[in-house]
Amino acid sequence: MQKSFWEVGHKPTLFASFFYFDLSFMVWVMLGPLAVQIAADLNLSPAQKGLMVATPVLTGALLRIVMGVLVDQIKPKKAGLVGQVIVIAALLVAWLHGIHTYQHTLLLGMFLGFAGAAFAVALPLASRWYPPEHQGTALGIAGAGNSGTAVAALFAPGLALAYGGWNNVFGLALIPLSIALLVYVIFAKDAPDAPAAKSLSQYLAVLKDKDAWWFMFFYSVTFGGFVGMASSLTIYFHDQYGLDPVHAGYFTAACVFAGSLVRPFGGNLADRIGGIRSLTIMYILAATFLLILSHGLEQQTLGLTVVVLAMASLGMGNGAVFQLVPQRFRKEIGVMTGLVGMAGGIGGFYLASSLGYSKQMTGSYQMGLLIFAGLAIVALLGLMGVKNRWRTTWGSATATTAKV
Repeated sequence: MQKSFWEVGHKPTLFASFFYFDLSFMVWVMLGPLAVQIAADLNLSPAQKGLMVATPVLTGALLRIVMGVLVDQIKPKKAGLVGQVIVIAALLVAWLHGIHTYQHTLLLGMFLGFAGAAFAVALPLASRWYPPEHQGTALGIAGAGNSGTAVAALFAPGLALAYGGWNNVFGLALIPLSIALLVYVIFAKDAPDAPAAKSLSQYLAVLKDKDAWWFMFFYSVTFGGFVGMASSLTIYFHDQYGLDPVHAGYFTAACVFAGSLVRPFGGNLADRIGGIRSLTIMYILAATFLLILSHGLEQQTLGLTVVVLAMASLGMGNGAVFQLVPQRFRKEIGVMTGLVGMAGGIGGFYLASSLGYSKQMTGSYQMGLLIFAGLAIVALLGLMGVKNRWRTTWGSATATTAKV
């Protein structure tokens, strides 16, 4: 008889992974919620604002490969410790010395990328404890650390007003990060049956498999849309509806919570009806809501509602992608988490930076949103193209007990 989710795995590691991931994502996108205040003090253009909030997303994407390699070489727990210490050190320097120029914001953003790379550690750390039929749920819970982006949006602008400016928020962030580090050290444990470390040639070999590229593209749309929007929404709500930084942060937090909290449900739904079917629904919904949003809705309640629905669709899509990845690449989950996560971050960098350039060039966000809605439709068509092959090979009933 198949055991239930709560009878298998290692719960302290699962929740330590979630907490580490959550607070890492909080600081990864911190420049986004603070962008309106930073831009006012440093006189940044719309394009500069877009690039500032997109830089941590890009470096986080690229560093996911580095962390994916470290996960397989020195095991997930040690890799996570390295990343957390670097992020804490970078914020400490930023707080003590201050951020005085646009170039300083980009430099800090590069180091905050290590927080974004937590994805490549937290997911394999949790995943390796769970059997295939519970991967969607386990990775959905660990991956709900995306909600850290909402915590940043909810508190960062208000803390900046209450405690002497946005630079002090970097110092305040050190308190929860230190707690997360302590919890991680005490409770997180590496799974006993971890796969052997791989050579560089084996990493490159994964890229010869076309399925790896499909998963990278699919996630560049779901997670790219989620994190690109999370990084840009405070600026968007400020520009579109004239909201002050604090209320724009509240709006952003509502949207990001929606996208984060449904990720476990996306994974669980994929476990129940299959990742392909679940992902198909999510792409249709995401493309629809992004197309509606591109028309520049004048009523802020309606705009907020549509963004919440778009983020929820993308968040559930994230859970669905990671229900499929461990089934197809069980032995290469470390490197695939890094590769797929990198692609997701690159998608987010593209969306966040393109929204800034769209605003600067045309005076609205329409073009940036339209192109990304188009990418969701392309992803849907790609999924239609591979589903039969997937369901008759590695996803067939003879190959796995999980639904594909």
